[in-house]
Amino acid sequence: MRILGLSAFYHDSAAALVDDGRIVAAAQEERFSRKKHDARFPRHALEYCLSEAGVALEDIDFVAFYDKPFLKFERLLETYVAFAPSGFQSFRMAVPVWIKEKLFQKDMLRKELKKHAPDYDWHARLVFSEHHQSHAASAFYPSPFEEAVVLTMDGVGEWATTSVGYGRGNKLEMAKELHFPHSLGLLYSAMTYYTGFRVNSGEYKVMGLAPYGEPKYAGLILEHLIDLKEDGSFRLDQSYFDYCTGLTMTNARFDDLFGGPPRRSDEPLTQHHMD
Repeated sequence: MRILGLSAFYHDSAAALVDDGRIVAAAQEERFSRKKHDARFPRHALEYCLSEAGVALEDIDFVAFYDKPFLKFERLLETYVAFAPSGFQSFRMAVPVWIKEKLFQKDMLRKELKKHAPDYDWHARLVFSEHHQSHAASAFYPSPFEEAVVLTMDGVGEWATTSVGYGRGNKLEMAKELHFPHSLGLLYSAMTYYTGFRVNSGEYKVMGLAPYGEPKYAGLILEHLIDLKEDGSFRLDQSYFDYCTGLTMTNARFDDLFGGPPRRSDEPLTQHHMD
């Protein structure tokens, strides 16, 4: 069985082709377009994967998309309702984009795929996986383990921000989840924003910057930002953050906690930012 995996329309679009459980090819669209974090439909990456496998799109049994847009939209709406009337400006900006484009990603995918295989039955062959299940599968199935516990932590998928799954053979079951807005990934992105880097891009720069600093703020983070439970679960104090409904990751209370406003991208890095 040949399965083509696609991610698109958020950041770092990519394609991967699996043939009877073996990864034949995988690539990010930015490698071909030369546009960093290219979020467009991964046409070039798709063509590369097919070429490497020596097959046409008609030879693919299923095309799998990496998350479920309707569940993500549900989370967006429920979050705005929960925080209303706060966040109206963010709501006014986000919802039209969803209604115009993101809610119809299935149609967008079918349209793009039909350019390569116009007579193929994309209603039956296009499937959607939940975001964290996609992450877990990408870790477990290529691994050397026949059986494993799989931990996934990121910013946010549809609702999940941290999840635990159990893999055995060709089966993968998700067991437990922590949900938005409590997210280690978004905490890291908040630090990325505060140190003057672009969210969903500059996190790697923050990682590279960390060895030059000292963990002076570890206690402050554990005391104020995150409530770490004995079982490993956690909650973030949302009074320090603005990402649920605002246009920034952090707020003035966060600034006060760390002794000043976020660094502007054109300002020099100091030891404060490294720490």
